[in-house]
Amino acid sequence: MVCPNSNPVVQKVCELYEKISRLENLSPSKDVNMLFTELVHTCMPPNPIDISKLCQKIQEIRSHLIKLCGEAEGLLESHFSKLLATTYENPLQHLDIFPYFDNYIKLSFLEYNILTKNTTNIPQKIAFIGSGPLPLTSLVLATKHLTSTYFHNYDIDVGANSMASALVAADPDMSNRMTFHTADIMDVTCALKDYDVVFLAALVGMDKEDKVKVVDHLAKYMSPGATLMLRSAHGARAFLYPVLDPCDLRGFEVLWVYHPTDEVINSVIIARKLPIPCVQPLDGLGAYVLPSKCACAEIHAFNPLNKMNLVEEFALEE
Repeated sequence: MVCPNSNPVVQKVCELYEKISRLENLSPSKDVNMLFTELVHTCMPPNPIDISKLCQKIQEIRSHLIKLCGEAEGLLESHFSKLLATTYENPLQHLDIFPYFDNYIKLSFLEYNILTKNTTNIPQKIAFIGSGPLPLTSLVLATKHLTSTYFHNYDIDVGANSMASALVAADPDMSNRMTFHTADIMDVTCALKDYDVVFLAALVGMDKEDKVKVVDHLAKYMSPGATLMLRSAHGARAFLYPVLDPCDLRGFEVLWVYHPTDEVINSVIIARKLPIPCVQPLDGLGAYVLPSKCACAEIHAFNPLNKMNLVEEFALEE
């Protein structure tokens, strides 16, 4: 197992964790913003760290750090959602005041290109699970890329949905094409069959076990042939977000995996709901296996101008 003092990045992350965990609260402030910015910059450069091989102590630090990052991200989004709704007549024209708005522009453009590369039809209805108080992905996709698609945003927090609804209220097009549902996605069943594409936010399921449960639930209720897009993390970026491996997507055919290396932090996985059960019995053994092959790709550098031509393809064999 890798110990913290054997890797300078892990050591730096642990130092920042100690400082972050001593903060009185994680609401936006000079100290909070400075520490989380330093954490992101520490984890951003490509790094061959295998999170699964870190020692138990570091695994526990990582698990707690992801929760702290999720809490801070939620508070930051709530702050700017309220600010937008109370300051501007049409908040959607001023989304760029959010400090990481450019990252969402790049991430949404990346996801849109991945989606169009792997599907043939423009989706009519999209579900975004874990949309939060500032649903930037849905808003960017709806206004810039999928201008006729209807978006159904799901969040377990009624307050988050209330803030998000206030943002689109003044925009006739968005208020018509954006719906907000307050629900635990594990309680949503038949409605999932209505969506051509389901997006799963990075912080739905704060650890791998919970996230796999959500994916299994989607595999049970999504329509066969529908598309699942989810966010993961790679290398040191896994200190910021949970990691989901392609082999965890039971019931789906994994199509592509992208690992950006610029300021877009999240990896992106796209998969298709299988028309047949995801597991098949091995004759006489009473055991089950996953589908044997999926086509995937890694993107080593993201440049919005190159239309994703820096893609290296490979096949995964189970």
